Order: sequence, then C-alpha cells, then structure tokens
Amino acid sequence: MERSTRLVAVVLAWQVAASICYYAVFASTTFFQQAFGLSNFLVGFVITSLTLGYTLLLLPTGAAIDGYGERKVLIAGLIGMGLVAVLVPLSPSFLVLLVVVALLGTLYATAIPGTNRAIFENIPEGRQHLALGIKQVGVTAGSGISALLVTWIAGTRFGWEAGFFVAGGVALLVAGAFAVVYREETGTGTVSVPSLGDLFAQSEYRRLTAAGFFLGAGLFTTTGYTVLYVESIGASVGFAGVVLAAVQVGGSAGRVLSGAVGDYLPGSERVATTRILLVQAVGSALAFVGVVLVDSPWAALVAFTLLGFFVLGFTGMYYSCMSTLVDSEEMGRATSGGQLTLNAGALLGPPAFGLVADLFDYGAAWFALGAAGVVAAALLLSIERQAV
Repeated sequence: MERSTRLVAVVLAWQVAASICYYAVFASTTFFQQAFGLSNFLVGFVITSLTLGYTLLLLPTGAAIDGYGERKVLIAGLIGMGLVAVLVPLSPSFLVLLVVVALLGTLYATAIPGTNRAIFENIPEGRQHLALGIKQVGVTAGSGISALLVTWIAGTRFGWEAGFFVAGGVALLVAGAFAVVYREETGTGTVSVPSLGDLFAQSEYRRLTAAGFFLGAGLFTTTGYTVLYVESIGASVGFAGVVLAAVQVGGSAGRVLSGAVGDYLPGSERVATTRILLVQAVGSALAFVGVVLVDSPWAALVAFTLLGFFVLGFTGMYYSCMSTLVDSEEMGRATSGGQLTLNAGALLGPPAFGLVADLFDYGAAWFALGAAGVVAAALLLSIERQAV
C-alpha cells in the first residue's frame, strides 16, 4: 500500500473510533431527556458540557502536538476516550453526567489538531485538501455509526447504555492498531506556552474563525437536536436515529466533494478554498429554512440529509482554508484556535436553540440558525474579496 494511502487510512480509522465515542452523546439526547426528565433547554447543557471539556484542552493539546508530535497524543487520547465512554451510561445523576461528558470532551480535544497535523505533515501538496476531506469523513462516519448504534441497541433488551460499552471497546481496539501502524514522528521537541495572539492579529484568520463560530453553532446544534426534532414530528426514535445517520452521510459527501474540488480548482488556493466554504455557508443558511418546511418523517430524512451536506460538510474546507493562512508547522496551534471558535459556537448554540424552542417553537429556533449561517457567509465574502 502506498505510504500516503496507508497514512490516510490509519488516521481515518482513528477519527472514526474517536467520533463514535464523542458523538454517541449527541445520539443519546432523547434518552438523557427521558432518564433525567430534562427540558429542551437542559438538554442543550449536555452538549455544552461536552464541548466545554473539549474547548478547555484545545490549546494545551495543540501545543503538545506541535512539541511532541501527534502520535503519542493521539494514542493516549483514544485510549482515554474508550475508558470514559463506558462511564456515561453509569452516571447516577444529571450532574454526574455533565462531569463525565465534559471529561470525554477533554480527551476528544486531541482529535482535530492531531489528525490535521498528521495530514499536513505527511501528505504531498496537491493531495492535501482531498486527504483532509477524506479524514474528516471519519467525524461524520463515526457520528453516523454512533447514531445507528445507540438507537438500534435501545430497541433491544440491552438498552441504549450498551451502545457506549461497544463504542469504548472499539476505541481501545483501534488505539492498539494505530500504535502499531502509525510510526511517523514529528514535533519540535519542546512545548511552549500556547498563544494565539499572533494568529488572531491576522485579519483573515480572525474573520475565518469568526465565521467558524457561527458555523460551529449550526453544526453542533444540528447533531444535538435532530433526534428530538424528528421525534416531535411523529417519527419513532429508531427512525430519528436513521435521520441523524443520514445527516452524517450528507456531511461525509460534502467533505469529500469539497476537498476534491479544492484540489483541482485553478488559481490561488486561498481564493478557491474560501469560495467553496462560502458556498457551504450559504447552503447551510438555506437548508436550515428548509427543515422548517417539512412535516413528515420521510420529508425530514431528505431535508436533513441536504442540511448535513452543507452544515456538516464544511469542516474539511474550513481547515483547508486555514492551511492557506499559516505555515504547516503551525497547523497544530492554528487548528486549535480554529476549533476553539467552532466550539465557542457549540457552547452557546445548543442551549440557545433549546431555549428558543421552549419559549416559541422549533421553527423559530431553526430560523435563528439560518441567520447565523448568513453572518458566516458575510464574513467569508469579505475574505474572498480581499484574496482576489
């Protein structure tokens, strides 16, 4: 197997296993709601707690990856996720659940900085955007698998809790395989105090990450509330899980297609990647409006698949666009900053969405996410005009 192909395959496998553990929480929101008697607003805090843990460790993780290389950090992170995943269904109270999912989030902080660095350090130019898009499919694939896994097992005698035990076991097995197969070592050998001041001093990086805030709010809110919303229009929890999986399939298609187009568009990489990301932001805004118009489970399946194509399909191109703004040796730190703003949107988006849904209805909440997509598009348009 060609070295580049082998590397992308093993990093993709790592990302799938990690995302199964992490996104199993999103697939379980309806079960958390039933188990602890939660409102839509409080369900949002489960996602916020998960994302808060993720956010707190992003900068230290990015610095550790830049200093010691991604291999050690990725192995340790996946082992930790496998062990913590089994604790989620054992949580005896809502407060303990919040603490456990926050811990799971801290370990998932190794994912994007580490896997992105693995791609940009080891894949030749001209193939990086497609490789990154394929690697990012690991996020949506893992999320889709977790959606089917949790909702399917919920209908058996084992209950939804067993889904987390399976996820933990998969993570530990893949961590062992990754340790054997992935032998590349990178890093400067020293860890400096993480600082993003010089990066955010760049106007284009600042605007790109600001757009990431609004896009991140849409991404994490969509994955957190799809099951609950589809159930609200008359679907069973099993069918709602299929819809969430379809969202991830759409996102996977968006990531691969955008990456392939990004590698082959003529002209400046910065212009090409920004234009593709702009199309994805506009598509997200329109798709959020589209889901409000559906009134049946099957129509929801179509509408949410299209939504996934745009709102979950943008992340590969987001980091590809970022790679045109910084040097490759800074991608661990730059990715951490970019993921930080995505997560900031995820911290505020889900509870705000849930609050609007409780006070008004789901339609108003989806329209609010559409407005966030418009703001993101405006920021990206300003970058594209400057880059031309």
